[in-house]
Formats: sequence, structure tokens, C-alpha cells
Amino acid sequence: MDIKQLRDGIDEIDSDILKFFMERMKLCKGVADYKKEHDMPVFQGGREQEIIDRITELTADKRLEKGTAALFTTIMDISKILQNRLILADTTEHDYPAPDFAGAKSVGCQGTSGANSEVAARSIFGDREFTFFRSFEDVFKAVHEGVIDYGVLPVQNSTAGSVSSTYDLMAKYPVYIVKEVIIEINHCLAAKNDIPLSEVKKVYSHPQALAQCDSFLRDNGLKTSEYGNTATAAVKVMESDENIAAICSVQCAQQMGMKILATDIADVSVNRTQFIVISKEMQVAPESDSVSVMLSIPHKEGSLYRLLTKFYVNDMNLIRIESRPIRDGSFNVMFFLDFSGKLTDPTVQAVMRDLSENLETFRCIGTFKSE
Repeated sequence: MDIKQLRDGIDEIDSDILKFFMERMKLCKGVADYKKEHDMPVFQGGREQEIIDRITELTADKRLEKGTAALFTTIMDISKILQNRLILADTTEHDYPAPDFAGAKSVGCQGTSGANSEVAARSIFGDREFTFFRSFEDVFKAVHEGVIDYGVLPVQNSTAGSVSSTYDLMAKYPVYIVKEVIIEINHCLAAKNDIPLSEVKKVYSHPQALAQCDSFLRDNGLKTSEYGNTATAAVKVMESDENIAAICSVQCAQQMGMKILATDIADVSVNRTQFIVISKEMQVAPESDSVSVMLSIPHKEGSLYRLLTKFYVNDMNLIRIESRPIRDGSFNVMFFLDFSGKLTDPTVQAVMRDLSENLETFRCIGTFKSE
């Protein structure tokens, strides 16, 4: 056969595959009705493994065993989400409260006045008093215990990447992301006195800020030391008689009466940080168009492929994927995913129900308007 005949043959078989796929999905609708009527779970591991074993055994060319297993696994994943969508079709929507940023009695962030977290908080909550905490975990604790209504924390920087401690704490505390905001970061090097760079013994700042200004620091031969926050690093400098400096915002330096030794010192001129607002309860703003979840997947081949396929076949864009070690002595990780969609959408609900039924660890950690 020539190439055209071969391709015509493939097209004909593809049409048959599509026809049988649609027929299979019709049968799955019947299965969904039966499971709904008899209050049965969509996921039945024994049945799924039985199908995979049978298909693998029927695969004549053993080199294609993994391929046929992947094909039918994907078909079954599509089937499960379809069944969940049908089962949830008549479910009453959850009545989540909307965030009340204007009416918030108390808002907290880490550091001290002049910190970038305060700038982010002010962009949401306006000109008001904020409660400052020593650490990120103290902010999480205060929200979880109801001491404050909302907490504002950095989660990602456009230059230095993710703020890993925020993700670790999201896994530790049952709180929810209700908003995100992105602000421009303008780092400067500031000291108590106007001294030459050559006389600066050490530069203090948050690890993220140090990473964002790495080229400037190396080019000027400046030694560094990590500190909890850019603003608290500035306070340390102002309280010291040594020739030390801090990387902080220009606003912070001016607010504390510091001498600015250098401006625009970040490696990349466009330097932005994403902040999240957390709440003790799930809150859903009408304009929310992104959902954030955390989950762990089995440590076996194909697990990540199957996870990503669920979002692809449901036309959901994955905005972010982060992973953090679970810290239980294993090498397993916790994944944090942000994906497009409204929390109340039936398709989103179906995907999340599928994930919760199939994974040992799954939790929705919030919804927000993606910036």
C-alpha cells in the first residue's frame, strides 16, 4: 500500500474507534443512573483493575501493553468524571459566603510596618491598622484560631519562584485561599548611615529578596544573612551601630528614615510578587475563576499522567503546579494545583469528586479571581 492508502485505513479505523467510544459513553450514562439510584460510589477499584488486566492479556503485541493500558485507563477516567457529572447534576449548589474585605474587623500579615505584605494588604483592605506577626506560621495560627479574620502572605515571586513555607503551612492548617493580589516589588539597599558599598559588612533580608537581588550582591562582593522579613531586616539595621544594610522596599526605607545606598537592585526589572488572602472558612467571591487544591498521588508509574489527563479532558487550564515534600521520611510529595474554573460549576465538582474518591489525600484549599 502507498502512504495514502495507509492513511485512509487509519482514518477508517479512527472513525470506528470514535463510534465505539461514544457507544461506551452511552452505556456509562446507564451505569451512572444505576449507581445514583443504589447510592454506589463511582470509583470501584476492583472493576477498574479487572478491565486493565483483561485488556493487557488480550494485547497480542506485548510491546504495546503499556500503551493499551494507558488508553483504557484514560477512557475509564473520562467515564468516571462523566458519571460524577451526571450524579451531581441535581445536587443543590453549595451556598458559600462571599468575602467581606470591607467589613473585616482584623487583618494580619508577617513582619512589621513597611513590609511588602503590608503593601499587598493595603491594596485590598485600604488604609487601616494591621496586626503584624513574627512568622508566617503565626499568621496561619491566628486565622485558624479566629484571632484575625484574614491573613495576607506571599506565595510566589516572578524572579525567585515559590515561597515554599507558605505552601507547607497551607498543608498544615485547614484554612482557605479567598483572594490573590500581585504587587510590584522595588528593592533597594538601605543603611542607617550614608556609607559606601565597600564598607557594608553584611546585608540582611528575607531569603526571597536576597535571591531576587543575587546579581547585584555578587557584583558588589556583599555578604548576606537571611532574615525573617524585609521590613524587620530594616529594623535590625536601624537598631545596630554596625555598618550593615538591608534589602527592603523604597517605601520601607523612607518610612524608617534610612539612607538608600542603591535602588532598582533586583536581577529583573519587572519584579512582582503574588500574595494570597486566607480565611478560616471557605468563601467564594462571585468573580472567582480559579480553584486551588492540594493532593498526593500514588508513588507508581502513570499516576501523574492520569492526574493531568483529568484536567485536559475537561478543558481546565492548569495555572500552577507546585510540589512539596510530605516530610514523613518518604520521598513522596504533596502537589498544589491551581486550575481554571468556578467552584460551583458541575464539571469542576465532578473532577473534584473524582479526585477525592481516587486519592488518599485531597483537599480543596480555596477559590479566587486569578490575577
